[in-house]
Amino acid sequence: MRSIALFLPNWIGDVVMATPAIRAVRAHFRDARLLAVCKPYVADTLAGAPWFDETILFEKKGPPAQRFAAVAGRLRDAGADAAVLFPNSFRAALLARVGGCDTVVGFARYFRDTLLSRRLYPARDRLGRPKPTPVIDDYNRLVEQLGVPDPGYRMELFTTPADELAADGVWARFGLPRYREVVGLNPGGAFGAAKHWPTAAFADLARALVDRRGAGVVVLCGPTEREIAREIAATAGRPGVVALADVPLSLGLTKAVVRRLSLLVTTDSGPRHFAGAFDVPVVSLFGPTHIAWTETHFAKAVHLQKPVPCGPCQQRVCPLGHHRCMTELSAVEVFSAAERLLQTFKDESHQERRHAG
Repeated sequence: MRSIALFLPNWIGDVVMATPAIRAVRAHFRDARLLAVCKPYVADTLAGAPWFDETILFEKKGPPAQRFAAVAGRLRDAGADAAVLFPNSFRAALLARVGGCDTVVGFARYFRDTLLSRRLYPARDRLGRPKPTPVIDDYNRLVEQLGVPDPGYRMELFTTPADELAADGVWARFGLPRYREVVGLNPGGAFGAAKHWPTAAFADLARALVDRRGAGVVVLCGPTEREIAREIAATAGRPGVVALADVPLSLGLTKAVVRRLSLLVTTDSGPRHFAGAFDVPVVSLFGPTHIAWTETHFAKAVHLQKPVPCGPCQQRVCPLGHHRCMTELSAVEVFSAAERLLQTFKDESHQERRHAG
């Protein structure tokens, strides 16, 4: 194929789970022109990656150059003759067709069957309901329709020199080089409040990591989570617990910080997969979501989830108001899981990862 357009997922974590498939397409079609069609923040997630020849930003309410007609024109100009649709939206399939792609691969969902030339179907249980299966497997299945060998499960991300320079500034500002271990805490999640673990529990965990392991603790955050990060660090009440709330934030900085960590403790959100992509041990805290949807088979991961009668409900906000699936998960349990991972991988040196650009 001369030119292949990959319509990338819209969630940061899903983008990371798509990286084995993206890498496999690049390796299999060495002479093809590979195009990324994605939202702007998705492009930031993959900054530094060597796979794409061109990135086409697509944003429904973005500038005119990023809207449907303009993007369709760019696909036609690029001669894209095949498209792989990682998102399941009708709009993505229509855009691929209007953009001149003869081969369009995707899952037959949301009434877009007739727009697809190669259709896949999601797994269902005996009652015909969607069955939780790993998204990473679905992404691999999509690209295999183009004749790509099994991509496997090794996720991969990259940082830029600017990202690393920003992380250097964080390490210097907070005196992190003096710690043998630096653990990251990620309390956020764009999905909704149902995924959040209480800030008091994060603070208890941070104190335990400082007091019992002598670790430095960095609380990560996005632009809308600054107050949560500040509250965790303030409640922890330890000089070794710091928050990124008052530094210039970017996805690139988050990637570079995660890459340097000894361990990440996180809600089920995008940075969880940053850890896997950088081979950093990770404890993931699950509440309302099925673990199976985002299982990546990363060997250095521990998933914690409390069984409750009402879950996993897949709701953004707890419909019953008690949020038990998260509040019943104790800081003691999370610290125990974190300590096991830190002990298991204590002989691994992180120096190369911390300082490689």
